[in-house]
Amino acid sequence: MTDYSKLLNPEQCEAATAGDGPLLVLAAAGTGKTRTLVYRVAYLIERGEHPDGLLLLTFTNRAAREMLERAKEVAGDAVGSLLNGTFHHVCNRFLRRFGDRLGYSNSFTILDRDESHTLIDHCIKDAVRNKRDFPKKDVIASLISSAANRACDLEDVLEQRIHDLCVDPMEIIKVANLYSERKLAMGAMDFDDLLVNGLRLLVEHEAVRDYYQNRFRHVLVDEYQDTNLLQARMVDILGGLNRNVMAVGDDFQCIYSWRGADFRNIMEFPKRWEGCRIVKLERNYRSVPEVLAVANACIQGNPEQFQKTLRPTRKSRNKPQVFFLRDGDEQARTVLAVIQRFQQDGYALRDMAVLYRAHFHSIELQMMLGRARLPFVITSGIGVFEQAHVKDVVAFLRVCENRSDRVAFGRLLGLLSGVGEKTVDTLWKTLGECFETSDPQQRARLVAALKPAVRGQWQEIDRLLAAYHDEGLSTNGGEAVQRFCDVFYRTYLTKVYDNADKREEDIRELALQIGRSDGGVAGFLQEVALLTNVDHEYDKMAREHADMLHLSTVHQAKGLEWPVVIVIWASEGMFPSSRSMGESENDAEERRLFYVAVTRAKDELVLCAPEMRRTRDGGVFYCKPSRFIKELPRGLTRENFGFRGGY
Repeated sequence: MTDYSKLLNPEQCEAATAGDGPLLVLAAAGTGKTRTLVYRVAYLIERGEHPDGLLLLTFTNRAAREMLERAKEVAGDAVGSLLNGTFHHVCNRFLRRFGDRLGYSNSFTILDRDESHTLIDHCIKDAVRNKRDFPKKDVIASLISSAANRACDLEDVLEQRIHDLCVDPMEIIKVANLYSERKLAMGAMDFDDLLVNGLRLLVEHEAVRDYYQNRFRHVLVDEYQDTNLLQARMVDILGGLNRNVMAVGDDFQCIYSWRGADFRNIMEFPKRWEGCRIVKLERNYRSVPEVLAVANACIQGNPEQFQKTLRPTRKSRNKPQVFFLRDGDEQARTVLAVIQRFQQDGYALRDMAVLYRAHFHSIELQMMLGRARLPFVITSGIGVFEQAHVKDVVAFLRVCENRSDRVAFGRLLGLLSGVGEKTVDTLWKTLGECFETSDPQQRARLVAALKPAVRGQWQEIDRLLAAYHDEGLSTNGGEAVQRFCDVFYRTYLTKVYDNADKREEDIRELALQIGRSDGGVAGFLQEVALLTNVDHEYDKMAREHADMLHLSTVHQAKGLEWPVVIVIWASEGMFPSSRSMGESENDAEERRLFYVAVTRAKDELVLCAPEMRRTRDGGVFYCKPSRFIKELPRGLTRENFGFRGGY
């Protein structure tokens, strides 16, 4: 037998070599949970368990591959017959064998995202009379998926969202029912159906349930804190006979409630599994002691959690820095200066990441980095000015400023229901291949050329085009953008995007930046064109040269780490988000999100807390430093009031 005590620390060894029975492994950030899981698999096989009797559930295919490869290195090729993968992958395996019990052929089709959305679009066309004001396919798909992942009725989801959608909820339910009928008739399932139907197999068919309960002697689950109700129920059923369930996760890092993850699953695991053994992994191999001290202090404010303390294994280094800054401008300049200083200390750009609570927090910084020609890559893979909703708003400004901009004209008109490329071509030729928005006669000519159904959508935009020139909005582009959003684009967002509120936040921040740009709207558009071209250069650099600064939301950064981490907008209303303040459950998740941000840092941590945000009319409103900073005991950080060239 392998001596696991020489390969693992005492807590990891205890978890990996535990006997039978339910086991909850609380693996704090950077404590080697993957290593522990891999050696658990090796230990079970070495103890005589057949790989066919092991089920390893993960949340990404990448994690599944990595664990299997590492397990092979430890236990050899014997692990090859172990069933591992994501919940969706495993449910697919179940359904390929027993799907006929639910009325499906075992060769059923899995619809990818585009295919399922196309099918929903067909259902909308066939079931809805007033299609113009009906939400688009992506929004309907999001509502259906939300209900599936929360294990609730679509009516419950609609109850929370219907005031934003301004549509009869029965129309949406009618489309959803037709979508379900057509999938079944096609012998097809979408991604969510794999989970829903996989669980149905286990719940409704005793023979199937008995087969898998007897087959899987041990069920191991990674990232258990991210499970939704369907996934937790599935684990409970699969492990119900042998009771050998190992759940590995960290309640401190439960940050995905918005997509269905249920915090109660991990917190109530010991209650659901009588006699559950709990092992805490607290030795951190990632971060220096000073970073861990901040992480430990900030997470203590959450009352409902399994108490854990990150214990350092690395030598001491610098204390994290907190910069109390005047505004977003000073923050952007400070971040740039701090990055350049770290470069002088020997860190490459790829060693550094700037993290933020929401994408719109980074717009100011992206513009600053673009001007400085400092290459950066965004974790989401797309820069702010390449995002569809930002390009739409910029197209409105381009039409106002350039009578010959056929591309922007087409994009703006294309936002109207029932206007396609052929219609745009016809309209452009009707206008003489130019559209002078300051000319009332030419605007009237466009209105007259539009079909009656489209004309009503365009009228508010037409009034805004008149105001743009008559009221001097060309010098106050921020006001123009906000009014465009108010009279037309907000409604468009709610119909087209499932995350309309976040996209509107981006637009509000964009309006702020336009209003402060030198040279008015024309100057801003020139800057955007230059930045967009820089983005394309960065795409080329990403292929040829990987030394680029990382920009990421905290959600997208989970599971990643960098030597240097800079967190921006650590101010009340920004981080924590104003939308999450006031309810204790939301406040707790915001605190966990801050903890995740802090624990991404290996060597150096910088927190930025601007004290004011500017409004598009030139005013300001003041922000207090984030509660997560104010609650830190004195002495844990170095405080800086503005950047003075040192750190």
